[in-house]
Amino acid sequence: MKSKKNHLWGGRFNQPTDEFVKIFGASVTFDKVLAIYDIEGSIAHATMLCEVNVLTSTELKQILEGLDKVKDEVVNDQFSWSVELEDVHMNIESRLTEICGDSGKKLHTGRSRNDQVATDIRLYLRDQVRLITKELERLLNALLDLAEQEKETIMPGLLTFKLLSQLALAIIYWPILRCSSEIVSACKRALKELIQCH
Repeated sequence: MKSKKNHLWGGRFNQPTDEFVKIFGASVTFDKVLAIYDIEGSIAHATMLCEVNVLTSTELKQILEGLDKVKDEVVNDQFSWSVELEDVHMNIESRLTEICGDSGKKLHTGRSRNDQVATDIRLYLRDQVRLITKELERLLNALLDLAEQEKETIMPGLLTFKLLSQLALAIIYWPILRCSSEIVSACKRALKELIQCH
């Protein structure tokens, strides 16, 4: 007889999963950073399921209210994460089902775990690339301001500890500016790809 303590994927095993294996196989300790994005994806998916008549409007309302409650718990650090449930997706799905019953179970219809992972990571990367781009643009502006301030400042030019001609201090910022500018351009290209649907 299968143990009630068996893991989610352990249906073929008669013995409960070893605690070490549970911890080793769980990703929730680090993928919970995707929680908000998983909820965003679930809201969109639930809306689609209602539009194709898989969910009733009442069920959709229950799910959306449930997801909103889960989001509040996550944002306010009141969500109870479980290694037993392995990952962010099962943790949220389990909590949603606790809140709204069988309606919550229907949310998985027409969506694989791989779909969720790909969507969550894409949404997460979109926001992170936007943040990095914004910070790099701040760096570029600060360096430009500094170069403007120091354009009259002279410093010795050195080559293998040999004194060369004098240089304007502003020139020192040029390689950093160029490199940072190229990274910003790369980030914007990446963001464009992340926003597009594939």
